[in-house]
Amino acid sequence: MKIWIDDIRKKPDGYDFWCKSVNEAKRWIELLEKQEKTIELLDLDHDAGDFAADGGDYIRLLDWLEATERNYPIRVHSMNPVGKQNMLAIAKHNHWKIVL
Repeated sequence: MKIWIDDIRKKPDGYDFWCKSVNEAKRWIELLEKQEKTIELLDLDHDAGDFAADGGDYIRLLDWLEATERNYPIRVHSMNPVGKQNMLAIAKHNHWKIVL
């Protein structure tokens, strides 16, 4: 399963879910884990815009993954260069697979 996490850009073809908030993404991840589905990719933006009220900017999802010791391939498609580097630093620190 591929999860697209972005407040504005619609999910591209080939993605199974489009989450607009951090908390929505957490719920889908937990549900897919319970169903024993394979999560192939989390493809994230950085800035959650109006959806930040529901869990913060998308970097908070990486904080949650780290705190709960989850490990999924990550792609960061953010146009925010500083946010993108911060997210990639978390992924590298945790030795998560980074998809370009």
